Amino acid sequence: MRFKTLQPKTRRWIIAGSVLAILILVLFLIPSKKSEEEKVWAKVKSGDFLIDVTTTGELEAKSSELIYGPQGLRSVQIWQVKISDIIADGTVVDSGAYVATLDRTEISNKMKDVETELDKLQTQITKTKLDTTLEMRGARDELVNLKYALEEKKIILDQSKYEPPASIRQAEIDLEKSDRAYKQAEQNYKLKLSKARANMSEVMATYEQAKRRYESMMQVVQEFTIKAPKAGMVIYKRDWDGKKVGPGSTLSAWENVVATLPNLSKMISKTYVNEIDISKIKPGQIVSIGVDAFPEKKFTGKVTEVANIGEQMRGTNTKVFEVRIEVNEFDSILRPAMTTKNMIHTAKIPKVMFIPIESVHQSGKISYVYKKSGNGYIKQQVLTGATNENEIIIKKGLEKEDQVLLNPPADAEDYTLRKLD
Repeated sequence: MRFKTLQPKTRRWIIAGSVLAILILVLFLIPSKKSEEEKVWAKVKSGDFLIDVTTTGELEAKSSELIYGPQGLRSVQIWQVKISDIIADGTVVDSGAYVATLDRTEISNKMKDVETELDKLQTQITKTKLDTTLEMRGARDELVNLKYALEEKKIILDQSKYEPPASIRQAEIDLEKSDRAYKQAEQNYKLKLSKARANMSEVMATYEQAKRRYESMMQVVQEFTIKAPKAGMVIYKRDWDGKKVGPGSTLSAWENVVATLPNLSKMISKTYVNEIDISKIKPGQIVSIGVDAFPEKKFTGKVTEVANIGEQMRGTNTKVFEVRIEVNEFDSILRPAMTTKNMIHTAKIPKVMFIPIESVHQSGKISYVYKKSGNGYIKQQVLTGATNENEIIIKKGLEKEDQVLLNPPADAEDYTLRKLD
């Protein structure tokens, strides 16, 4: 069977028709450039321009009552103590209710040592009393015997008055010796008595000192069970590094705060502002506050404190400054440690034009936009002003009701910049 060969002219028409069909299909499947661009137009706005600084913060009570551990830790030479048990963070308690228990191991060991010392001192007191009694009894007996000897010498002297002078003189000498021995023994007795009293006083003072230490420990150990000084919500104290002081945490004898009882009627949002924006923040500025846990709730506040010295944010090289914002409203849903979003209103510039920041592009020091013009657009230079987080002021180059592209067109390099007059 033979096939009929197509003429060259016929083949050209068939090829042309195929190409045309493909082009029609491509145009049908791919959205038009115009429709794509219509989705990213932004209109020039006019009015008051608000400059805000938005930060994330954390709620805390403006004032709190501290729940302290034992006040006499240093007096019993305990410098650190651990929290062995504490009620859950956020628990509401009545005045006098149980809050926490501290580890008694160290103070119990110290009390046992003092008890042993008291037993030894008590034994020493008894021994000192016995020794003193025996010593003083011997001294008293010696004194009595010397007194009798002195009286005998006096009698001998009286009886020797009719004897020769030598015998009388001998009797006088013996009397003087007896008198001197008696007086010396009497003086020694007084000294021994004073010494015995001093020894007894020293032992008793040591005993009383140990006893006072023991009584002080007894008083301190009773405070190892922590109770609430008043009714309220118990909130864990945060350490210097932001970590909560909870079970297993160590308290210092110089800062033995176990927890806090915040006054929930007045809250503040503590936040941190980076060093770039801190110059915009001043006390008294109005703040719009949102709470992440309740996004439908809106609150207002006021900047009350701005730190003069920055600090480095943990884990980064960023320098931040602490800012405290007082919440104006009271709401029972607000709790310490809730995350807040704070929009600090730093300035308001009246009667200006502004557009989205992403619609302004840079080429060196020149700023420009792609402004709508008829069915297309032009590359227009603009003079910009202040910015906020989303928008930028246009001082020159655009008019009200103008529209600009948010993103550069695909053929952006083909456009010539129209400069300002």
